[in-house]
Amino acid sequence: MILPGQLSRLHVLDLGLFEVRGGERIIGIPGFLMQTDRGANILFDTGFPPAYLTDPDRPAQDGLPRFGRLLDYRPEQTAEGALALLGLTPGDIDLVILSHGHIDHVGSLPRFAHAPIVMTARERAEPAPLYFGSARPIAWPKATYHLIDTDAQVCEGLTLIPTPGHTAGHLSALLTLPDDRHVILAADAINRISEPAEDFADADDPVAAKTSAERLLSLAPPGALLIYGHEPSQWPLLPKAPQAW
Repeated sequence: MILPGQLSRLHVLDLGLFEVRGGERIIGIPGFLMQTDRGANILFDTGFPPAYLTDPDRPAQDGLPRFGRLLDYRPEQTAEGALALLGLTPGDIDLVILSHGHIDHVGSLPRFAHAPIVMTARERAEPAPLYFGSARPIAWPKATYHLIDTDAQVCEGLTLIPTPGHTAGHLSALLTLPDDRHVILAADAINRISEPAEDFADADDPVAAKTSAERLLSLAPPGALLIYGHEPSQWPLLPKAPQAW
């Protein structure tokens, strides 16, 4: 285990609303704050760069318009602002988990570089975060990295599962909460409900993505709640921070 103790609480962070490719779909950008019974704070994914709030030219410089546009991105929807809703600051984060290096997951990672970062060795092997398209505007921050290539237990109740396909080093998580509820944080291993029927066409490696999704679901106990990466119909129904699960 990386951290002592047991998973005790989950918060879904609202990190903005995004329109994909001129209205193809509108998706929420999730992050997750998990806490242990020993007081550790674990951040899973970090949303878009906070500079998108203050620099109107930055999204275009990053190539974002080829993917879509932010519809809703307020100060409280940066990773730092979302944590403030819980009375936390970046300095309160004890561990960061990065599902993968795309723009809507890695954007605030440098803000949390004081904490150890857990990710797959394959994703970290990229010269810089994948971001989007050919854009590589940020470097990997100087930090302590825990690199994994197999299933890994962070603490009791939180296990990380490498799920290559969407990217070569994608990572998902299986959670067990104290009341024995089970949650799958698929991230973009299963981006949306329709993705399996679409044969994971958006993935870098659709065949690997299908295999990963099937394995992830096979590992989850019956009745587990699957939180998709960006399912439009699910996003409004998920209780957001400061509410706890």
